[in-house]
Amino acid sequence: MAIAVRKDLGMGKGKIAAQVAHAAVECSMKVSEKRTRWISEGQKKIVVWVKDEKELQELINKARSIGVSCCPIRDAGLTQLEPDTLTCSGFGPDEESVIDSLTGKFKLV
Repeated sequence: MAIAVRKDLGMGKGKIAAQVAHAAVECSMKVSEKRTRWISEGQKKIVVWVKDEKELQELINKARSIGVSCCPIRDAGLTQLEPDTLTCSGFGPDEESVIDSLTGKFKLV
């Protein structure tokens, strides 16, 4: 599993942690067969930066085009961000090579 987080929003560490947690939970609930193996293998996940909404949306579109499950997360707007702000997206769980093909070029958070 990978979670891509928008760097341009300037979210605080706690906000980033909460958004990443939302994405991880959504992804793990969404994919049942791959999730079982992912859980038994240690629930590997990485978190990477994307520069802005455009780059995140491109990544989401690419994932969907190759059949990778993705879970875009939009903020409720109760604290740091405007309502409905796209903050991050989870991808997978899936084979490590598939996730790497999507997110391998991005810098780790």
